[in-house]
Amino acid sequence: MKFMKLGSRPDTFYTEEATRTMVSDLPSDIIVQINDVSYLLHKFPLLPKCGLLQRLCSDAGNSENVTIELHDLPGGEDAFEVCAKYCYGITIDISAHNFVSAFCAAKFLRMTESVEKGNFVVKLEAFFMSCILEGWKDSVIALQSTSKLPEWSETYGITRKCIDSIVEKILTPPAKVTWSYTYTRPGYSKKHHHSVPKDWWTEDLSDLDIDLFRCMITAIRSTYMLPPQLIGEALHVYACRWLPNTTKSRPIESSVPQAEDFKDKNRRILEVVVSMIPGDRGSVSVGFLLRLLSIANYVGASPVTKTELIRRSSLQFEDATVTDLLFPLHSTSEAHSYDIDLVVAVLESLVVLWRRQSPSPAENSHFLGSIIKVGKLIDSYLEVVAKDANMPVSKLVSLAEALPDIARPEHDALYKAINIYLKEHPDLNKGDKKRLCRSLDCQKLSPVVRAHAVKNERLPLRTVVQVLFFEQERGSKETTRKLPPPELISKGKQAPTVREDQYKQLKLGSDEKFSRGRTAIPGTGDKDQHKSKKSDGKLPVALERKLVIGEIEEVESEKGKEIREEGMPRSKLDPKKIIPKGSRSDHSRDKGRDR
Repeated sequence: MKFMKLGSRPDTFYTEEATRTMVSDLPSDIIVQINDVSYLLHKFPLLPKCGLLQRLCSDAGNSENVTIELHDLPGGEDAFEVCAKYCYGITIDISAHNFVSAFCAAKFLRMTESVEKGNFVVKLEAFFMSCILEGWKDSVIALQSTSKLPEWSETYGITRKCIDSIVEKILTPPAKVTWSYTYTRPGYSKKHHHSVPKDWWTEDLSDLDIDLFRCMITAIRSTYMLPPQLIGEALHVYACRWLPNTTKSRPIESSVPQAEDFKDKNRRILEVVVSMIPGDRGSVSVGFLLRLLSIANYVGASPVTKTELIRRSSLQFEDATVTDLLFPLHSTSEAHSYDIDLVVAVLESLVVLWRRQSPSPAENSHFLGSIIKVGKLIDSYLEVVAKDANMPVSKLVSLAEALPDIARPEHDALYKAINIYLKEHPDLNKGDKKRLCRSLDCQKLSPVVRAHAVKNERLPLRTVVQVLFFEQERGSKETTRKLPPPELISKGKQAPTVREDQYKQLKLGSDEKFSRGRTAIPGTGDKDQHKSKKSDGKLPVALERKLVIGEIEEVESEKGKEIREEGMPRSKLDPKKIIPKGSRSDHSRDKGRDR
């Protein structure tokens, strides 16, 4: 940083209560009042250099002591004191930090070339043009200092000159950057990196307040010389600098007035940042967009801002990771930890967009691959949030069902998430268990997972029975494909019929228990090989499947409560109580026919 030193006399100003006095053998003959501070000074050093004071003193007549009020002086008492010390020849240091206030005050006091040759304004302008605007950090600091005097800085052209100087340096090829800059990215060391990074300027610009930052980004984008990704990186750095981090934990609540001021300030910063995000896909990461959406929910951003963030996030949702989705819930009225509604909102927006595609989404390979990738992401996210002991089942179900069926070619990950939730919530009632398993398609489970589901006592009975029937049906079809042609089967060796004890076994009899000891799945034995081929009056497998499911549902609705109240485990259900009389007589007729 560069300085300009003016004057050689020592500082002899001193303060007594609210009065600043110049130590001198001569009595003061002019009093300058600025806000609550009074300056007791002398006319002879001030008037030759200050055109405004000359006019005001002449208007006051020939009185020996003149009192002048300058409450509207830009920069206030500090800026006036710098100008007064210059008039007295006291040593002052001008830098990018105090240049703006000193220059505006000097212009206000008319310390110009027309009043005295080589006056203060001329010297400040020369320093500004030759030193401040030539340096990178000096230009940024000077621009930031204009925020205290925005109208005066605009009037005197300081703001525009600073912005032009900064833009010119940003557009300089990185190989030609020779000035000092701030770059503190994790893992980056200037000792090991000889080349200048393309985003070398982003951290220094994050020192600006939001209005000046917006002016800078607008000026940079108007050149059309930088890629959208660099603009997005600048927005990302600025947001990380000024907006609260909502990914770690719930922000600490302070007093109501402070909290409201904090949210108002951050709401404005957020909305300006969102409005400047380039429209190009990939200009910012989906993780950054989701973080902005979480902050928007926390600070109460406008619906327009939230809708835009949801739309932008959905367009890049397939690139997200589970970590990108893990945001704490900011509501104090909810006991669970994760903001699952945020993920649901983005997913629903994606589904709406996906269904509008032409041709049909299922025929578009790009969108099909994208939605399947999102499906894997959602199921992985469900596995994490299912571990939350306070997570309501309705939240989990709403997210699981928001995904279209085509997004899940297989349901192993969904089954794992459901199993984790059931394990973490052992007191879940039967109705909630059914709701939770409603989106689970047993036909999309792998053989290993189906084997686990059959033995899983946490699952509702209806889900386990569905797995059993699918296993039996699949086994029957595989056996049918392996059978030899009918003409090779001798008449003396007719295919065995389905016995009554096999039918009982299918309907979860006492020999088949839902326990960890289950080692076989009904329907895979030798006696079931020709079940699908029987046409001598027996029920087809598909019809039997519907019948038994209906019977089990009927038993659950009419007798399930009695059994549960008596404390009987699922494995103790008597199949004779489940199977209606009609089905037993049907099987008796079948046995008579076989004889």
